[in-house]
Amino acid sequence: MAQIALVFAVRDVTESITTLGVVVAARSIANVVFLLWGGVVADRLPRQYVLVGSSAVSMASQALLAVLVLTGTVSIPAFVVLAAVNGMSTAFSFPASAALVPQTVPAELRQRANALLRLALNSSMIAGASLGGLLIAFAGPGWGLVVDALSFGLAALAFSFVRVPAARVAAEHKPGVLSELRLGWTEFVSRTWVWGVVVAFFFVNAAYAGGTMVLGPVIADTVIGRETWGLVLSAQTAGMLAGAFVAMRIRARRLLLFGVAFVMGFAGLPLALALHPEPWLLMVASFVCGACMQQFGVAWETSLQHHVPGERLARVYSYDMLGSLAAVPLAQLVVGPVSSAAGITATLLGCAAIPALATVAMVASPSVRSVENAPAVQAVR
Repeated sequence: MAQIALVFAVRDVTESITTLGVVVAARSIANVVFLLWGGVVADRLPRQYVLVGSSAVSMASQALLAVLVLTGTVSIPAFVVLAAVNGMSTAFSFPASAALVPQTVPAELRQRANALLRLALNSSMIAGASLGGLLIAFAGPGWGLVVDALSFGLAALAFSFVRVPAARVAAEHKPGVLSELRLGWTEFVSRTWVWGVVVAFFFVNAAYAGGTMVLGPVIADTVIGRETWGLVLSAQTAGMLAGAFVAMRIRARRLLLFGVAFVMGFAGLPLALALHPEPWLLMVASFVCGACMQQFGVAWETSLQHHVPGERLARVYSYDMLGSLAAVPLAQLVVGPVSSAAGITATLLGCAAIPALATVAMVASPSVRSVENAPAVQAVR
């Protein structure tokens, strides 16, 4: 809901694609800047407390933005600052939530647990995207932000019931922040398949952020309508839901190889936006994209949890996210000028070509093909 509400709230203030890119890039930049620190904090403190704090900050930032939008007093600088605050809080929540799984789930159940988590997440996202599209169409984006803020408050309450310990390290042996970052970096670069996939997603996520999440709403405003765009995003989440059911039943020895092959499906939505933006085709392409996202996501998370020590997992996740998202702010900033110079259709075709090329590169990697779906280390409890 937040993605749809923020984009169209900005579009109500300005029709500039470049300004929209600046706002969404502010969130991404703050997320990237704080990711490494978020990983260190999540490996030092009980992860449920990190998640409670992150959710509370997100609730406050979204609630304030909602008030400004509803009262008509919002400005572009306010959008930028509050989007950045939300991005910062997410930088702490993602490493903590991802690293929580091996603390609570036996190794032999991780693949199904990751699929089940995504199933629950995406079930709520279907409702959120649909409700967001309706609220924005009939009540305005401010009410979408109100409901989004309330959801963060409920998340904080839910996380407060989780009980897991922090990593047990004697005070005299506890390294400093820089030393912990170096240890995380060592874990990250020691496995070629880890940094190789992250490099590929440096480009894939940039193409998705610029093509789908910035140019997509522009196509919606000019061709298919805001309500239909909400349904397109809902179709993607429905695809994620279906993909999670499939991922729970997959028994692949080379699970990571199986997952990266599905990244090719990410190209369908920008291709449909560029060549034939009919609502039915966009929803089909979006559904397929969502299903493919789930196959990769479950395979990737399960592989990391199997092969990275639990006490360093949050830091490896933070390096993963840093590398995967580093190009996203740049893509969001430049997609406006690039589409103005080259045309929206040509830009979207470029965004479709990138995941296709990335898939070929990952599948061709011997390191990716060698990863087996079996625990290599015992996670810290």
